[in-house]
This record gives sequence, C-alpha cells and structure tokens, in this order.
Amino acid sequence: MTPLTYFTLVLALGIAAQWLAWKCKLPSILVLLAFGFGLGQFAGATIDDYLVGDSVLLSAVGLCVAIILFEGGLTLKFSDLKESGTPVIRLCVLGVAISFFLSYAAMKYVLGFDWRVAALLGAILVVTGPTVIAPLLRHIKPSRKIGNVVKWEGIVIDPIGAMLAVLVYQVAIAGNVDAAREEILRAIGLTLLVGVVLALVLAKIIELLLKFHLIPDYLHSVFLLAVTATAFAVSNAIQAESGLLTCTVLGIALANQKSVSVKHILEFKENLRVLIISVLFIVLSGRVALDALKEALFPGICLLIMLIVVVRPLAVFGANLFSRQVTFKEQVFLSFMAPRGIVAAAVTAIFSLEFAHAVDEGRIGKEIEQLSHQMVPLVFIVIVGTVAFYGLLSAPLARRLGLATKNPRGVLFAGAGHWVRLAAKALKNDGYDVLLLDTNYNNVARAKLDGLSAVRANILSEYVEDELELTGLGQLITTTPNDEVNSLAAHHFIHVFGSENVWQVAPIDDDDHHQTAVASHMRGRICFPSRPQFNKLERFAAEGAVIKKTTITEQFTFEHFQKIYGEEHVLLFRVTEDKGLEVAYDKMRTPSPGTTLYAMIRPQDA
Repeated sequence: MTPLTYFTLVLALGIAAQWLAWKCKLPSILVLLAFGFGLGQFAGATIDDYLVGDSVLLSAVGLCVAIILFEGGLTLKFSDLKESGTPVIRLCVLGVAISFFLSYAAMKYVLGFDWRVAALLGAILVVTGPTVIAPLLRHIKPSRKIGNVVKWEGIVIDPIGAMLAVLVYQVAIAGNVDAAREEILRAIGLTLLVGVVLALVLAKIIELLLKFHLIPDYLHSVFLLAVTATAFAVSNAIQAESGLLTCTVLGIALANQKSVSVKHILEFKENLRVLIISVLFIVLSGRVALDALKEALFPGICLLIMLIVVVRPLAVFGANLFSRQVTFKEQVFLSFMAPRGIVAAAVTAIFSLEFAHAVDEGRIGKEIEQLSHQMVPLVFIVIVGTVAFYGLLSAPLARRLGLATKNPRGVLFAGAGHWVRLAAKALKNDGYDVLLLDTNYNNVARAKLDGLSAVRANILSEYVEDELELTGLGQLITTTPNDEVNSLAAHHFIHVFGSENVWQVAPIDDDDHHQTAVASHMRGRICFPSRPQFNKLERFAAEGAVIKKTTITEQFTFEHFQKIYGEEHVLLFRVTEDKGLEVAYDKMRTPSPGTTLYAMIRPQDA
C-alpha cells in the first residue's frame, strides 16, 4: 500500500466513522477505534510503515493533543464555576489522588504488576479528556451545572495526569521517592512556572494584537494555531510534558478576557478537533497488534472492571464527601462518566517508549521490559471498555436521574409576543418544555402570568448561551418583530441546536430578489406553511385566534383539515411518533394518520 493510499484511507475512514456514529447514535470513539483496528489488521498497514522512528509519531500526537486541549480551554468560562467550581476543584485534586492510589493498588496487589509500571499507569489513567467527553455531552445533553462539572474536569485533569506521569517516571527511574525528590520538586516548579506564566504572557500578547487589529481577520485562526504549536514545543523543551498545561491555560485565559471575542476562532478549532480526533484514533488503534491485545486481554478486562466498579465511584464520592454542592444523583452520574481518550493513549505510548529506552540504556532493570510492552494494549482495552460502557450507559442513566431529557424537543422562543404566548401555552399544557425570551418587560410579565417560563433577556446576549439553562430544549424559533435580530440569532445558535432545529419567522424581504434579500445561509429555516410574517401572526392573535389541536386519522385526513379551516389558519407544529414535536414548514410532507397538529385558527372555527 502506498503512503498516499494509506493516508487517504485514514482520512476517509475517520470521517466515515464520525458519520456512522452520528447516524446510529453511538459514541464516535467506538466506531473510530473499530475502524482503525480493522485497518491495521486487515489492510496490514500501520503508520509505523511510513514514518522513520517512533519519535516522529509521538511528537505529532502530542502536538495534536495540545491543539485539542487548547480548543477545550477556549470553551471554559469562569462564569461556569458559580455552581460547579467546588466539585471541579475537589475532583481535580482529591479525585485525582484517590484515583491514582486506587489504580496503583489494583494493578500492583491484584494484578501483580511491578510497582513502577503500576504507578505510571495509575497516573495516566486519572485522565478523561475532551476527545471523549465532548461527544458524550453533545449526545447526553445534561443539565448545565453537571455538564460544566464534567467538561471542566475532563479538560483540566488532562495536563494534571500528564504531569503526574512525569513525576512517577522520575521516581521509577531513580528507584525511590527520596532519590528523586530534588528532580520531582524541580519538575513541579518548572511545569507550573512554564505552564502558567508562559500561557498568561502569550494570552495577553494575543489579546493586544487582536484588540488593536495588528493581525488580519483571515489569519486569526491559523495564527493561534501556530502560537499553540510554538507554546507546546517551547514548554516541552524546558520541561517534559508541560506543554499540555501551557496550551490548556492559554485557551482558558483567552476565553475569559473581555477585550476581544474569540468565538470565530473557536468555530475553526471545533472543525479542526473533529478532524484531529478522527485521524488520531484511526492511526493509534491501528498500531495495536492482535497478539499483544490477546496477551493483555485478561489483565485489561480486570483493570477495566476495577476502574468502573471501584475506582471511579470511590473517587467521586470520596472527593465530594461532606460537600453540599453536588447532590447524590449528580454524584451517581459523575461516577458513571469517566471515559478515557486520546490523552491516555498518547501519554502511554510516550512512556512505554521511554521505559524501553531506559531498559536499553541500563537505567532500569530488564524485568519490566515485557510489562512496558503491555502498557499500550492494556490502555487500549481500557479506552474501548470505558467509552463503550459510559457511552452506552451514561445517557439513559442521566435521563433516569432527571439530569437530562431523551431527545429534547422543547422550544426556545426568542420573543414573547401575543401569538407566541398562545402557541407556547398550548405546548406547555401538553407537557413540552418551553422558554420565552424577550427584552420587552410587558411581554415577559404577561407570559409569566400565563404560567410560562420567561426571561427578560436579549437572545443575542452572552448570558443566554453561557448561563441560561437550556435542558429539555431542542429547537429554537426566533419570533421578534425585528427580522435582522431573528436572522442573527438563528445563525448564531446553529452550533447549539443544529441547522435542522433552528427556525425564524418569515422576514419582510422573504420574497425579494436575491440582490435585496438577506442571504439564505445567514438565516434559519423559515417556519410555518405559507410563510406568514410576524405582523400577520400578531394581528391574527389580536383578533382572537386560538390554538387548535387536531389528530389526523384514516377517517379525518389532512385534506379534511384544510377544507374545514381553509386559508384562515396557520399550522404551527406537528407531532409524529418517530420524531416527536416538530415545527411545521412550507412544502413539508403531507401529515400521515397518527400525526397531531397544532394550528392557530379563528375562534368561530374552534
């Protein structure tokens, strides 16, 4: 197989795995690992066939992980910590310590591993990571508070685990803690100094460069990509494995400065993250040999069971002992949310190679040579097992605990006019989640008097996306009198709800020529058949219109419905058995029997 064919296959299989996972509603990491392992076994080709030496691959993997952690840091806002700050700190300090010692004890005293390998794997396995956490959170859609806890822990704990692995490796090479004390203190000091100070200095320089427009817009994303790579390389040159901390802190610092917006950069990094994850998991899983996997299968499964059943629950409940910040149900969910990802795989590959070099150089005895070769397949089994277990179990568990909603179809209305309140009231009476946002105090007050959840806020404010609880809401309809606000809000929230679930009321220029109308890609989908505009809907409601709920049957077809109500109605929503609540739209399929329709009609037709 030529290098071009191999790299093309890696890219194609990576994206195909992402699509298949989305289609089948499976954790994408599982499909990626399966495709990568299959490529390595059946095609008989791995990345090692096309690279000279392991150092090239490990350097590339480390750089990719740094970019992922930087992108993850850009999503972390200090405002998230108002409710979740204490549990995040406890999990990243006490939880890490408990996980490390329990994992070490399990490997040394239960599985009989040498203390050096057991301690190193115990340090590596404290990590979770954004590569597996982010896709799961997108799939589960938990409450904002618990989602923030999991997100912060998953990103912050990665550099902590990498630094801990460095310290353990120093002890393993020295033979005991006392002999390595000076090296450990130096490593901790340098890692913190380089990781924090360098990151904050770079963040301030980037902020000033962007603030005074010293970098053209089209270079923003690639400039930050280059800065991230440089920071990673410089940090690692000063102190091994400190680059991950530098990149994470750099992302957090940029996300929380107030001078310039980095959201457009974050969108680029999100796309890059998907590409990197797809390629890395295919490449790394393809390197695992079937024989090595068979040899590590029994200890790997034993370790996996202990991590899931003992280590993670004790770490979560132990870290939050006597804490009132996290409820019992939230701790149960956190106990079932610790999948390992690319950081565990990458760091394991690095230190497995370091152990091999140490054995060759005589710095460490040959008695652990065989065990060091088992590290990579062992962690591979843990990654597959934890992603499969938590990926398949966490979503139904979150729903059972009341921390998430299955297939959320509730509606967020950007606007609380008269007709909106009528529609929202009908949906709420039937058990659907609704939330109304409006800057008009009277509209919000009337909505609350109607028993609706309403907040006085601008749909375009940072408050809505960063702080407002959107659990149970899966669709957005922008319904303000201002067409430009509707278009901007719809375009902005596509990354939250997905383009198929973002709607807006037909604007005034809906039928205008493309020279004078707003471009279609800058809008949401136009809702409701015949595309009525805001003024028509508001006037219809003012004339006394009511919401009518009708179920289509074999006897009472959609044609009967249209004949009875004629053109004096506006079809708003439909409910089907397979998709649930949906916004009605122009040129949609004819509703089949069993479909429930919500329409705004004249009171005399009710």
